[in-house]
Amino acid sequence: MAEIEVTLPSLGDDAGDHAEVSFWYVDPGDAVGEGDSLLQMLTDKATFDVPSPAAGTVTAHKCAEGDRVTVGDVICLLETSE
Repeated sequence: MAEIEVTLPSLGDDAGDHAEVSFWYVDPGDAVGEGDSLLQMLTDKATFDVPSPAAGTVTAHKCAEGDRVTVGDVICLLETSE
């Protein structure tokens, strides 16, 4: 088993480097597939979902709804079978 730190991806040149956690689609203990939406994020210009980079089980949230997160910050932990 491997643990992956899922980070907030780049938001693009126009969006800045911060986003707010709107809500989580998954809870710790939930199984997810690669590409499944983990949470919804908000910026001044857009609303977007952060996809899972791999299939596995969410083991922990590292930010809560309403938190402001910077690009590169760890947002959750994912345990995979790889």
